[in-house]
Amino acid sequence: MEPVRAGVWGVGVWGEKHARVYHALPGVTLVGVHDRDPERARAVAERHGCRSFASADELLEACEAVSIAVPTVEHRAAAERAAAAGRHALVEKPMAVTVEEADAMIAAARRARTVLQVGQVERFNPALLAARPHVRGPKFIEAHRLALFQPRSLDVDVVFDLMIHDLDAVLDVVGAAPVALSAVGVAVLSGNEDIANARLEFADGCVANLTASRVSQDRLRRIRFFQGDAYLSVDLFEKTCEMLHVDAARLRATLAQGGPAEAALAAIERRRLEVAPGEPLALELAAFLGSLRGQGGGAASAAAGRAALAVAAEVRAAMKLRARQWASRATAGS
Repeated sequence: MEPVRAGVWGVGVWGEKHARVYHALPGVTLVGVHDRDPERARAVAERHGCRSFASADELLEACEAVSIAVPTVEHRAAAERAAAAGRHALVEKPMAVTVEEADAMIAAARRARTVLQVGQVERFNPALLAARPHVRGPKFIEAHRLALFQPRSLDVDVVFDLMIHDLDAVLDVVGAAPVALSAVGVAVLSGNEDIANARLEFADGCVANLTASRVSQDRLRRIRFFQGDAYLSVDLFEKTCEMLHVDAARLRATLAQGGPAEAALAAIERRRLEVAPGEPLALELAAFLGSLRGQGGGAASAAAGRAALAVAAEVRAAMKLRARQWASRATAGS
């Protein structure tokens, strides 16, 4: 089978990572890159042994599939151009600025009969992959995603920048959209919210509490799942996963017999799950490319990317509403 000819449109910090991974992956040929900064494109092309294309159209003509890593406000136009050229595309998260734009991107890919997937790369974190088979019917999910301040991606708030990873993970696990949510956010160092917290409630009773910050002193990426018979703690940064499993029948019997605390604790098994090695982006791009050859489901689907975007938009609206309430109270009290 011939290697997939792939290109990267937009080679900023994250786009260059795509170029690096494509260059190293088997079963793919990195034909080239394009960026609105020609010097940047030439430098990246030289580092990763490919061609720098002067225009996006030239890049699309030369490849079968393209990673779109331009600024979010340009995602729709880029995805529509890729579809019009008959090219499969993986667009970085967030999928678009609005749900309406995401719908237009999906429609364009459907008309062209091309594949459109979304770079929700945390799905491919080896620690989350290890935990996923053990997550069944969670009652409560808690996620913390804290990052140091970096002067990039400031065109979107922290929900679209960081929290959207955890929103996608929660939606994937629960398998449904929330029926209610509330949120609060604060702008600290940029013109958009840099810290946010959201509480999502689902029809099955599950509740998710998500916190994201891009102005923290420490780096933390952790998601925890609490369910009827188990607790899983997934460290996405360290790529580790710990699981506590309760033998409910044994625990009930021990407690009913008035047994000692040690006997009750023996009904709780604590173990570290085996986490396979792997770079999330490499796993994601390999899945994307494989799906083009009928080998697996690929990266996050366009529908999943749209779903995460829709909930992120609801969280943003809830933050803005709370901010207006604060402003109204401050005005009334002055």
